[in-house]
Amino acid sequence: MGRKEDNIKKATEVMHILPQIRNLCIAAHIDHGKTTLSDNLIAGAGMMSNELAGAARVLDFDDQESARGITINAASASMVHRLMELIS
Repeated sequence: MGRKEDNIKKATEVMHILPQIRNLCIAAHIDHGKTTLSDNLIAGAGMMSNELAGAARVLDFDDQESARGITINAASASMVHRLMELIS
């Protein structure tokens, strides 16, 4: 199974555990880093390499978005993160 399939399997396994689900919305003015933040969150979840984060624009699906270098349509992603306990 590939990395994409592993991530889909992990997300599917935990999506029914409602207390563990967190929804996040990113809203900001044009050119204030929404796409860069999204790419970095996706990279942090292990769904893309850290080197590509900020340049890959993985949530920009439309051809016009790629051609113009801007995000036009809303997009969503499901990510699985491990909770790391802080040691005092």
